Amino acid sequence: MYAATKTVSLAGAVGHVVDVQVDVTGGLIITSIVGRPDASINEGRTRCRAAIENSGLDWPSSKRVTILLSPTDLPKRGPHFDLAMAVGVVAATKPLPAGALEDLVLIGELSLDGRLRAVPGVLPMVMAAAAAGIGRVVVPEPQIGEASLVPDVEVYGVRSLSQALALLTGEDVPEAPEVAPVTGESLLSWRGQERLEQVDLVDVLGMADARYALEVAAVGGHHLLLTGAKGTGKTTLAERLPTILPDLDTRESLELTAIHSLAGGLPVGATVLRRPPFRAPHHTTSRTGILGGGTGRVHPGEVSKATHGILFLDEFPLLPSDVIEALRQPLESGEITIARGDEDATFPASGMLVLACNPCPCGEWSTRVRENTCLCSEVNRRNYRRKISGPIADRIDITRTIEPVPEHERNDRFSQPESSAVVRARVSAARRRQQDRYGDAGWRLNGHVPGPELRSRWPLAAEATRLLDREVYGGTLTRRGAVRVHRVAWSVADLRGVEVPGPDELEIALRLRTGVDLDLSMLARVQP
Repeated sequence: MYAATKTVSLAGAVGHVVDVQVDVTGGLIITSIVGRPDASINEGRTRCRAAIENSGLDWPSSKRVTILLSPTDLPKRGPHFDLAMAVGVVAATKPLPAGALEDLVLIGELSLDGRLRAVPGVLPMVMAAAAAGIGRVVVPEPQIGEASLVPDVEVYGVRSLSQALALLTGEDVPEAPEVAPVTGESLLSWRGQERLEQVDLVDVLGMADARYALEVAAVGGHHLLLTGAKGTGKTTLAERLPTILPDLDTRESLELTAIHSLAGGLPVGATVLRRPPFRAPHHTTSRTGILGGGTGRVHPGEVSKATHGILFLDEFPLLPSDVIEALRQPLESGEITIARGDEDATFPASGMLVLACNPCPCGEWSTRVRENTCLCSEVNRRNYRRKISGPIADRIDITRTIEPVPEHERNDRFSQPESSAVVRARVSAARRRQQDRYGDAGWRLNGHVPGPELRSRWPLAAEATRLLDREVYGGTLTRRGAVRVHRVAWSVADLRGVEVPGPDELEIALRLRTGVDLDLSMLARVQP
């Protein structure tokens, strides 16, 4: 009396196919689950027994039931093991047709009456099953669309244990109540995302320097720091940055959608997410909310939900110091690993980080105004600026100081600011140049290429290299800073259509890095 089914265990965003082996035999009457299950899986014994009995089937109450989750060295978490365990117990006592359980993964949580419940993370589970060569999956009915995003996998949606068993035996599928989705519909009439979809770069008057910095950052996926007094337009610029980013490709879309599936944030019937995300958590958001974690199963944080998009941290110095310093890893490596107990969960974190801050606690200080209205003491201003530590600042590619738009620019009736669509076309063309250059090397954007690879395979022009080395040996740049200037120089060159970055591109990259203003003649030299 033995049967085996399959399901998937998630470790962060990585899925592993798990064999659920069920043995029913004589001896001590007990049900045991072995193979490093967590509390939610152990509690599944009660859920599975009640679901089987309330579905009109017999639980082997006079037998010893042993459920092995293999491989045993892999920690297992989540109630989605229920369906595989329940079907395994039924198959061990009442054999199913030959081949019914072959090439099949079962995913779903059971209620006591035998109905299924939707679970988070279905998309990465199905992706893991497909990668293991499995061609069929059974999921809760509301998540058919999510599971069907993975190509070459046959997806079955069911509402209950009885429907799943009828599907496997070829019998008529019984009726069952509809399954509630993971997340309900919002009751709010105001939708923040819809508001962001209405903004456009054409709304930004003047600010040629800052607009160009945004364009370069969008081309290469560079991290950006915006500083300036309150009300100068830092948030306005950041909110319009996603409007100049091109749509995600298939691989990026699946990766981003899988992260949001893990977080339980995909609506019913959702397709893949095509647009780069824009995440803007409040500065009071916890460390877990920004980086990821949580009790029970580790959840991705805002830094991972912004993968292939933008994470905007306004009022950056007001974040807790430990959160600020913890951002070093994702800024450098493009991923974040959360270790808790015996679980290591790694999530992607390859989005652009956009930081915004005032020059002082009151937000009034300016170095370009003769009479400041700032009432902060110099000590307070210095302590405020220290929140952006040297190691964090060294990981920022582009720094801009935003000043109020002069009145003559604000009231210029003849100015015609470029729309987001026009700028996005240039960004898309520059990104295509990067894809052609890097090919199958594994990188897609300049901001992701490691320094040694840049220097050896895609160096600057000889004169530009000498100028960059002079900045390093003169103490102006660290080695890490030089790598980031090198990357920005390539983005400037891609925007211009230059084959190899030369002294002009390097000069602009240095100014973007250090916060020195760009004059109009520089901007004219880099227009395509």
